[in-house]
Amino acid sequence: MTDDWWARLVDFSDYGQLLPLVTNSLVAGSLLALVGGLVGVFVVQRDLAFAVHGVSELSFAGASAALLFSLDVSLGAVAGSLVAALLIGLLGARARERNSIVGVLMPFGLGLGVLALALYPGRAANKFGLLTGQIVAVDDARLTAMVAIAAVVVGGLLVVWRPLTFASVDPDVAAARGVPTRALSLVFMLLLGLAVAMAVQIVGALLVLSLLITPAAAAVRVTASPVWVPVLAVLFAQVSAVGGILLALGASVPISPYVTTISFAIYLACRFVGGRRARRGWVRRPARQAAAGGTIAG
Repeated sequence: MTDDWWARLVDFSDYGQLLPLVTNSLVAGSLLALVGGLVGVFVVQRDLAFAVHGVSELSFAGASAALLFSLDVSLGAVAGSLVAALLIGLLGARARERNSIVGVLMPFGLGLGVLALALYPGRAANKFGLLTGQIVAVDDARLTAMVAIAAVVVGGLLVVWRPLTFASVDPDVAAARGVPTRALSLVFMLLLGLAVAMAVQIVGALLVLSLLITPAAAAVRVTASPVWVPVLAVLFAQVSAVGGILLALGASVPISPYVTTISFAIYLACRFVGGRRARRGWVRRPARQAAAGGTIAG
């Protein structure tokens, strides 16, 4: 019984024959990790974790509706994400208002998505994959769409990176110095919506946080450098996404448990390392202060 259970999780007997089947998924996962790592830096800075989940629910609703009406699932996911991002960006200027709007959108989007999937007469795997991800669901057309989305998101982030960082770290001072904080917030929400639409098609609507938040949250635990945080966030996301796909290839379960487990393990390791460094810094600081005090007293 235990052997059968383990074989469902990890089975590398036909790994060589299966690997060519997920070439597109590996490329898509790598692109998603790049986008997720960069976007996640600002999600953490701007405290938008709850908003990400809200956008993912409407992305799921759009993808489910597209599946029901035999339309392109990628376009449906993008449409749902952009609608949610626009609503949150335009109506949720303050954190309290934003969280209220997300709290309203989440059950609405999830309900619409479940209704569309319940009416969909096709394969159950297609329904389940929108929630938990599918390893072989990325065909050439979908990969092309993901490349285009990734190019738009990364290009947009590079254009607004410096003012967006300023507006994220200290919005009041940024606004006082003439930075268009509201416009930047709306632009970022649209870029976030596109990133979420990508993530839904790889890891599913329920677990997008594992690639859009966890890697960046892990990175800020070990460094405060504005250069190293995005670098480490992208690296952690790459390990989670690509590693999860490679592990899931030999299993009969969805990809998402592997991606989320790797991502969570990285976060725990970074939290442990960051905690040890913080404690060492606290110990050394009083020691230096004591030494300085002793010198003065002497």
